[in-house]
Amino acid sequence: MEPETNADDSSGGDRETRRSAQEKADAVRESLSARDGVLVAFSGGVDSSVVAALARDALGDGAVACTAKSETLPDAELDDAKRVADEIGIRHEIVEFSELDDPDFVRNDGERCYHCRTMRLSRMYEAAADLGIGTVLDGTNASDPGEGHRPGLRAVEELDVRSPLLEAGIEKDEVRAIADHLGLSVADKPAMACLSSRIPTGLEVTDERLTRIEKAERVLREWGFSQFRVRDHDGLARIEIAPEELDAALNHDFVVAAREHLTEVGFEHVTLDLHGYRTGSVSPGGGEETDDGDHSGDSDGDAESEPVVADVFAEYPGS
Repeated sequence: MEPETNADDSSGGDRETRRSAQEKADAVRESLSARDGVLVAFSGGVDSSVVAALARDALGDGAVACTAKSETLPDAELDDAKRVADEIGIRHEIVEFSELDDPDFVRNDGERCYHCRTMRLSRMYEAAADLGIGTVLDGTNASDPGEGHRPGLRAVEELDVRSPLLEAGIEKDEVRAIADHLGLSVADKPAMACLSSRIPTGLEVTDERLTRIEKAERVLREWGFSQFRVRDHDGLARIEIAPEELDAALNHDFVVAAREHLTEVGFEHVTLDLHGYRTGSVSPGGGEETDDGDHSGDSDGDAESEPVVADVFAEYPGS
């Protein structure tokens, strides 16, 4: 796709970041152009979208984007992936599988993201083989390895998935600068973690929990919130909303509506976390491992230890 520059040139530091990012993007294109074909693990998030766009630039029809559909991917995210693939002009394939078929994933211990990514990327390799493609790419960027406990990255290494953003030293802010330069609509898209990341470590991942989380978050998105999570503490919903959006939730109308709608989708109790949105808040030891590096964008709470909030009432005085 043809690049277009949307960024403001008022900051010399920003200009330097964009210049460096574009040089690295050119290096990625050159590296990918030497391959016969590539399949990109694609979520429609900013990281995987940049990889897909650069691969499309380098290889044309030799680049394919592939999204893995499962219970942990919200329908809205799948729709967005389809839209962004069309925007990039890259062939888009969808494969299906179920993480819930794997007892190790359902157990939801500190290795959940390792099991998830192993399954997802294995499906990517199967899809690539069907298309006669030998190289699978993901959206892991150079900032990801330093963001705490990330077992999903081990699966990337074990399966020999190529991570062109990581290999070129492209960090998260540079990924967004490249996306903006390419005119991608997802340049400022908030990180999106898989639905299982809303369930505290040690609490089993079930279809019932995933379904009510997805329905609850769909309601908040329809109400206009952009950065939030609905954590599922075994039937108690803990709503986290970014500090800059929290004022909209601190009113009586929101309280009544949230209680009513989230109860309707299956939660027994509904709470608002006054700390606001925090990555990995149900599982310490790391931030969010993204779907771009995992699902094909961000999954909260890769951690080996106990949940930060096993009993949400235990922190309050008098409990």
